Amino acid sequence: MAEKKKLGLALCGSYCTYDKLFAAAESLAERYELYPIMSETAAETDTRFGAAAVHIRRLMELTGRRVVTTIAEAEPPGPALGLDALLVAPCTGATLARLARGMTDSAVAMAAKAHLRNDRPLVIAFSTNDALSGSAENIARLLCRKNVYFVPFRQDDPVRKPFSMQADFSLLAPTVEAALKGSQLQPLVLRPLGTEA
Repeated sequence: MAEKKKLGLALCGSYCTYDKLFAAAESLAERYELYPIMSETAAETDTRFGAAAVHIRRLMELTGRRVVTTIAEAEPPGPALGLDALLVAPCTGATLARLARGMTDSAVAMAAKAHLRNDRPLVIAFSTNDALSGSAENIARLLCRKNVYFVPFRQDDPVRKPFSMQADFSLLAPTVEAALKGSQLQPLVLRPLGTEA
């Protein structure tokens, strides 16, 4: 049996997507050795979508590993572990900005920077209410970067949140697989929810 590839799984604070993420992560755990990372905000904030400690426990149970939650912990795995790919899911608008501008002031941003220096794929599954406004420039910048791939995304509620877009979490595994082969899963922009033909 072939050895599983190593996939970093980095969570930011778009808590409303966690149920979708954890469902998809179970499938990823069957194919990859998962290495969990959480932004400081995600690791410390209790919300109506659940307590931070519960999310951390779920990640630990899923991966069998302690969750990296600080900048100091996030840098060494880049060169030491040699992850085959790093998946940031969900990626918030704030983290998109950090990644687009090379800022490393969070555990997830540091993990991404440390990973990219190994010239390996970074996969982004964003969820942000300002994808078609404030975050649009950062998305465009990242689309032009070498070894950066996006999980296909769509408007999640075009009527009530016209600038909001979210990755299709059911496409995490196919996007990672394509990225490992050096290709972007297409189509990149999907029809808005509720408008499928």
